[in-house]
Amino acid sequence: MLAEGILNHLDDRCRVHNEGITFCQDVLRRKNLDFEPLFRNNISQPIHGVDLVVTVGGDGTLLQASHLLDNSIPILGVNSDPTQPQEVDEVCDEFDATRSTGYLCAATVANFEQILEEVLEGKNKPWELARISAKLNDKPLPAFALNDVLISHPCPATVSRFSFRVKHDDQKWSSLVNCRSSGLRICTAAGSTAAMLSAGGFTMPISSSDLQFMVREPISPKAVDFPLLHGLLKSNQSMHISWYGKEGTIYIDGSHLFFPIRHGDIVEISANAPHLKDISYSKQTFTKQIGGYLQLTAMWPKKPNGNHQNI
Repeated sequence: MLAEGILNHLDDRCRVHNEGITFCQDVLRRKNLDFEPLFRNNISQPIHGVDLVVTVGGDGTLLQASHLLDNSIPILGVNSDPTQPQEVDEVCDEFDATRSTGYLCAATVANFEQILEEVLEGKNKPWELARISAKLNDKPLPAFALNDVLISHPCPATVSRFSFRVKHDDQKWSSLVNCRSSGLRICTAAGSTAAMLSAGGFTMPISSSDLQFMVREPISPKAVDFPLLHGLLKSNQSMHISWYGKEGTIYIDGSHLFFPIRHGDIVEISANAPHLKDISYSKQTFTKQIGGYLQLTAMWPKKPNGNHQNI
């Protein structure tokens, strides 16, 4: 019975998600908007030539879309299947019924049409969220992180060995910090409520351009190094990490986008990245109306899997 209940729950999640995709497309058609539906795994090149990107799924869908956007195109996330607290409580002794958090999403299926109308009428201006720029041996990585960057050994049971120091815009350097740990995490203000907070970090004002960093589970750190293991990287500073393990990985916003590193590689982290225009943090109004048809792209539904709708 337990297995049947879990399977029914998963089937229901697929159904609700597919219905959400269909509903959002119907809204766009009713408003005579020109759009192109795409699965998130079917696009890998930067997005250009549109006025708005709409994602349907959860935070992961929006994060993946953000990696293909500069600061000229706003993004509107639709949480297709939000967590229902009452349901979670009712079945907590059987299985975890948590669905999507949707922290970065402005809308759900229930209010998508209203939020979209506010955008079309110029009543909803996106908030500009800071992102993280990463360089590997002086070469920029092809994506900016909206939530966080994790630098660690690909095996969680293996020690990560690295050193880092912070460079100020006046060319002064901080003391060198040598680490044996589970890795190093750097997050934005938007990402400060995610893994960083779970690890003991602090929530940052969403408008902040600073980055927060934390050495994960340091092994026998020196007392003098304690204040240097967790802190802020100002917008005019950069962090330079020297990797000393046989292998390592730079993870951008989770596990889907990553880059391997080797002994002797240098990673540079800074906030020198174009901000992302995310409508979920809208606090002001547009000063000008959007004329004509709104060109949209990338509905970004989840990749077909089982009963997921193929559009």
